[in-house]
Amino acid sequence: MDLMERTVVRCADGHVFSTTSFPLQHLDAGRIGPGRLIRCPRCARLRHAVPVPGARREQG
Repeated sequence: MDLMERTVVRCADGHVFSTTSFPLQHLDAGRIGPGRLIRCPRCARLRHAVPVPGARREQG
């Protein structure tokens, strides 16, 4: 049974999906914001994605 936590995110094109990894790491001394570059499963492109506020995190 896979117990990885999933985060609901929205890509720059407005597609909403969940992802198993959404690293919140600092890059260099300054943080680049809450968004990350990940591949959107709807449009199959690398897109800037941010967590959806108020969305329920799932255990999958």
